[in-house]
Amino acid sequence: MVTMAAPAATARTARTDNKVDREDRSTVGHQFVDNARMTCRDVNVYYGEKHAIKNVSIDVGRNEVLAMIGPSGCGKSTFLRCLNRMNDTVDTCRVYGEIRLDELDIYDKSVDVVPLRAQVGMVFQKPNPFPKSIYENVAYGPKIHGLSANRTELDHIVESSLKKAGLWTEVNDRLDQPGTGLSGGQQQRLCIARAIAVRPEVILMDEPCSALDPIATATVEDLIAELQEQYTIVIVTHNMQQAARVSQRTAYFHLGDLIEVGKTDRVFTNPRHKLTEDYITGRFG
Repeated sequence: MVTMAAPAATARTARTDNKVDREDRSTVGHQFVDNARMTCRDVNVYYGEKHAIKNVSIDVGRNEVLAMIGPSGCGKSTFLRCLNRMNDTVDTCRVYGEIRLDELDIYDKSVDVVPLRAQVGMVFQKPNPFPKSIYENVAYGPKIHGLSANRTELDHIVESSLKKAGLWTEVNDRLDQPGTGLSGGQQQRLCIARAIAVRPEVILMDEPCSALDPIATATVEDLIAELQEQYTIVIVTHNMQQAARVSQRTAYFHLGDLIEVGKTDRVFTNPRHKLTEDYITGRFG
């Protein structure tokens, strides 16, 4: 069961001084932006008794790519799943705090998670096409959400989504073939096309390139840069070079704490927290 009734907790104040000591867990840098698409305030997540996310506050800017980095088990994927309520599927998970998409409190009891997850789409670590044709993989979402009135409109949505995902020229002559028959990189782009087809406002990506070869990874990274013009994107990645290539802002997590947030080039060239510096320079993680 998931609830957003906030427990007693004191919000941490962002710090801006250089080289904050590693024992200081308060967030360094600029957590908030003027043109926010999503706002998160004092978010805490528990799995049973385990405190997985600790009082995290951050904004996601409109039409920006926000990268979330940190060692395994630091909470970045858990936090990502809070942004479209994927953690609702975990019985032991409890979420406290406030998360808004524009003015919508996404954890309000009146919010239907099905349209929410269309608005805030998810691309997972491992490509997971449906056991259907390429066409039906993309058409499935628009059908169930009533986004097309007839087959002509549906055809247009499928073609447009595959083009935006950079896949149309590779598959347009075999749309009736199984999506599972595509290469790994093509399957991941098919999953991106599937997410785009339901007209999302935000796209969440959880390690979208971890199972791909370098060429397919480069293709997906180029796609992210193109999609940013129309969508807000949050990406979790262990690949710091990838974060540096695709994102405008980077958030570093460590043991459930949001340690540092800032413009990507600044975070990677002049980290202000010792924990961030140690991770980026390879001293741990």
